Amino acid sequence: MLTLKRSKLGVLVALALVAMIAVVGCTGKGSDEQKQAADGGKLTGEIKIDGSSTVFPISEAVGEEFQIQNPEVRVKVGVSGTGGGFKKFAAGEIDISDASRPIKDKEKTLVQQNKIDYIELPVAYDGISIVVNKNNNWVDKLTVEELKKIWEPDSKVTKWSQVRSQWPDKEIKLYGPGTDSGTFDYFTDVVNGKEGASRSDYTASEDDNMLVQGISGDKYSLGYFGYAYYAENKDKLKIVPIDDGSGKAVEPNEQTILDGSYKPLSRPVFIYVNKASLAKEQVSEFVKYYLTEGPVLIPDVGYVPLPAEKYNEGLSAIGVK
Repeated sequence: MLTLKRSKLGVLVALALVAMIAVVGCTGKGSDEQKQAADGGKLTGEIKIDGSSTVFPISEAVGEEFQIQNPEVRVKVGVSGTGGGFKKFAAGEIDISDASRPIKDKEKTLVQQNKIDYIELPVAYDGISIVVNKNNNWVDKLTVEELKKIWEPDSKVTKWSQVRSQWPDKEIKLYGPGTDSGTFDYFTDVVNGKEGASRSDYTASEDDNMLVQGISGDKYSLGYFGYAYYAENKDKLKIVPIDDGSGKAVEPNEQTILDGSYKPLSRPVFIYVNKASLAKEQVSEFVKYYLTEGPVLIPDVGYVPLPAEKYNEGLSAIGVK
């Protein structure tokens, strides 16, 4: 009798398994959708983001908050510079590319060749910040022309006294982003007059935290990077107001970045979203969250939110009404 019951149970289990396999086979949906159904509608899966070190703090903050609300989703945020991010984006390796500048024509071509459609979404304003060591007591401001004199290709400036004669006759230790950085591209364009035109004899890194460490450890240093990294390290660094030629030196802060008076170093930053990735619910919900809840987080990481209508335009672009 016991043997018979076990046999009937085995048949029932087998039939149930066959039915489950048949249902899964008929749906043709991917593993993410199957997991989500099994979890009662909870979001699951992975979201891959890479690119700009400037945009990284925003994407990281949004990702952390999104994961708190959706613990079955893994948001992976990497840093390889804007150019490095676009290379991975064009290869289809990531869902979202963080960018501190608009996509270049050659990058558009590569993306199109690989049949990747995308949506460009501005997410915040940044002000590239010129910083020196906290113990620097001689720099009160710099003009754009002085920045060019320091950073232009084949610059002869090696000492502070060569910028202004009354400044110390000490070697300037320069720090800045690497050539894959959108911040590098933007800075060289507006300061040196040509994107990518820069002296090469400086300490370069795609990791802005490394630049902070270098500048904070050397009294005679000078460097530049996104405002968030200054805001996070005000106790270690000194900000330098910039005169664009008008005779008025302006320091970057939330107001001057937003109203554009900190010029020419204020700029929007972006995320680029693979349209194919938006078919994955965890990605579409993340991007929606980025544009609705993200603006509240942006000031916390040292950037300036866009006007509300810009985020509404972004929501329309991804199909949210």
